[in-house]
Amino acid sequence: MADSIRVVLVDDQALFRAGIRMLADSQPDIDVVGEAGDGREALDVVARTKPDVVLMDIRMPVMDGLTATAEILRTPDAPRVVMLTTFDLDEAAARAIQQGASGFLLKDTEPEALLAAIRTVHSGSAVIAAAATQDLFAHFTSPQTAPLPAEYETLTEREREIFALAARGLSNAEIAAREFLSEATVKTHISRILTKLDLRDRVQLVVFAFEHGLA
Repeated sequence: MADSIRVVLVDDQALFRAGIRMLADSQPDIDVVGEAGDGREALDVVARTKPDVVLMDIRMPVMDGLTATAEILRTPDAPRVVMLTTFDLDEAAARAIQQGASGFLLKDTEPEALLAAIRTVHSGSAVIAAAATQDLFAHFTSPQTAPLPAEYETLTEREREIFALAARGLSNAEIAAREFLSEATVKTHISRILTKLDLRDRVQLVVFAFEHGLA
């Protein structure tokens, strides 16, 4: 059996954390390895427990989630960080994603959607809440604000086709069906694209597309 996905919960509301922990602990493939009530505490918990995924509230006392996320993502082998927010168009969430967070979720997300998001961001097979992420960047990001880097020119024609579909938030399975490829082949192409463009994950690919007018 594959190792469980190790998760750390960061939120200043203990009751909210308890609810998420109860939900996550009911799943055989998810293991909550730590909790924190503010961003500074989160840095210690993450360093100690080495999670795969961090669910990070944006607004907290002592140190907010944006600052804590930036610190966490500077560490070697950093976990994926998913921001938790009350607002679907939250500029702080957009900033966190631009800094390297792997997505965002609304705090009133349905339980099954939250569990699916943890698995999705861990596997890297899709962008969590793809439509909401696109709306977020359409609202807060001006396209064509940065010149297209030379690295983009190294993508093959097929890689550019897959880049465009991934930038729209399509999953590996959806791209495979559209392009008549296997999911394994799509995964390989995505991996090469991320490597060539020096991007951390698929949500950073979406950010890249918006920032360079390719979305």
